[in-house]
Amino acid sequence: MPILFPAIDLKDGACVRLKLGLMEEATLYNEDPAAQARAFRADGFDHLHVVDLNGAFEGRAVNGGAVEAILSAVGTEMKVQLGGGIRTMADIERWLATGLSRVILGTVAVRDPALVREAARAFPGRVAVGIDAKGGKVAVEGWAETAALTAVDLARRFEDAGVSAIIYTDIDRDGILAGINWDATIDLADAVSIPVIASGGLASIADVVRLTMPDAARLEGAISGRALYDGRIDAAEALRVLAGEAG
Repeated sequence: MPILFPAIDLKDGACVRLKLGLMEEATLYNEDPAAQARAFRADGFDHLHVVDLNGAFEGRAVNGGAVEAILSAVGTEMKVQLGGGIRTMADIERWLATGLSRVILGTVAVRDPALVREAARAFPGRVAVGIDAKGGKVAVEGWAETAALTAVDLARRFEDAGVSAIIYTDIDRDGILAGINWDATIDLADAVSIPVIASGGLASIADVVRLTMPDAARLEGAISGRALYDGRIDAAEALRVLAGEAG
């Protein structure tokens, strides 16, 4: 069954959503991220996608206290994955020791792919790669810079590395409810054997239904932010669709 990951993006200790990856285009949704995590658990979700936005830009953990509060709030009831500012093996070891399900390595996957391989060997099943694309090219440093790589090029570098998943974000659709870029996401999933998670633009229950179609079968799931917060997607309905119980 595909997984729908509700997203908690952390800026200055609060739960926000960005538009097109711009920090100045942040909408505040909850000043208590731990309470938001508990609300998602109460809605029936058992996975959670968390991003330290400040950390992604600064290259170090900035919202660590909020992340720890989230983990304390949900305990073992949710599998929590974290990205943003995780750049060293010490960072990876420290975060995984807190009870995170897995860490997401983004900028470092471009800058230091050897570290990704080392981490994936050391922590099987607990290291994912975040690939964020803008105009088809990989973006790094909190989406502030674009590298001369396509998403497929970068994904193929880790084909044999043992990473557990690739989180693919289309920045041009992030936070604007334009719908997931299904063509690019499925093309990426078809190009590698690593499970892919779709991110950026999930807009309505139609995107959730699309996730259950045969050509999307190789996707591990999708991430939803603004559509859940704004009530454009009903959590119970979405979970029924993914379980094949809609009707």
